[in-house]
Amino acid sequence: MLFRILLVCTLTLFSSSTLFAKAAPLSFDAELSNYNYDFPVKFFTLSSQNMSLKMAYSYLKPNGNKPTVVLLHGKNFNAHYWTSTAKYLQSKGYGVLIPDQIGFGKSSKPKDYQFSFAALANNTQQLIASLNIKQPIVLGHSMGGMLASRYSLMFPTQVNQLILLNPIGLENYLNYVQYKDTDFFFKNELKKTPERVIAYQKKNYYDGKWNDKYEQLTHFISGQLQGPDHELIAWVNAKTYDMIFTQPVITEFNKFKMPVSLIIGTRDRTGPGRNWKKENIKYELGRYDELGKAAADKIPQSQLIELEDIGHLPHIEDFDRFKGALDKALSFKANE
Repeated sequence: MLFRILLVCTLTLFSSSTLFAKAAPLSFDAELSNYNYDFPVKFFTLSSQNMSLKMAYSYLKPNGNKPTVVLLHGKNFNAHYWTSTAKYLQSKGYGVLIPDQIGFGKSSKPKDYQFSFAALANNTQQLIASLNIKQPIVLGHSMGGMLASRYSLMFPTQVNQLILLNPIGLENYLNYVQYKDTDFFFKNELKKTPERVIAYQKKNYYDGKWNDKYEQLTHFISGQLQGPDHELIAWVNAKTYDMIFTQPVITEFNKFKMPVSLIIGTRDRTGPGRNWKKENIKYELGRYDELGKAAADKIPQSQLIELEDIGHLPHIEDFDRFKGALDKALSFKANE
């Protein structure tokens, strides 16, 4: 009898500890040390703004004479969400370079860095040169689209093609919204919770739909919110907002020298600053069904590939349809 009682107590304790372990919150440090990517990660050491920094990246070499595609992530993401795209490109023989920008992912998080698209573009160019990559195709998503645009404007003779996937920056935000100091964004970042992150992405990225694949892409954010460096991450995230609002690229789209493809999920309504628009501004931010067309008209050599009823992340929401759009973009040549 005593043995049975001890056995029941032991099983109860084991069950409780197992449940507790499952419920333990995610926790990641500033550089995602215990968060795994699908490809091996290397680090490129560079000097910028009197600091020694390390830039995380994955590099899959091309087969034959295929060029390398440089994949530039968005603000709320890192290199990891490019896995399916990278595997597809590699299956077609392309090389793939996937960096985490300084301030993001597994790369350094310098508290006093002056973030700008020009600085991040220069860092990326140093990484590309260190790997002896020539004439890459540059593909940027969301904030990465603004970075890809600045990179292509700074290094026009070094870019084979530019592909913009639902980029932000297709409108000059300060024409319509109030300027906000970094302190404003820092306070907002400190208020974030895993639940709020999911609610935002569910509403704004996926039209109210949600699944395990979408949720996994929020795990690194949730882990850092609950991790030991949450205040540093909040500050760095706050600082990277400034360049989105104060460093427009749409005003220079007429200067692109290379073929440019815009892949646009037309359901997207991403509009930074829509909650603090200037008084009496009736303009609706984030109308990608209109913005893609207007942007393509500004670019000398462009093609617009619209994906109906897809939102901000076509390569995550509907990869099969995205593949077709990507194939079309990759085959786009100058003066066609």
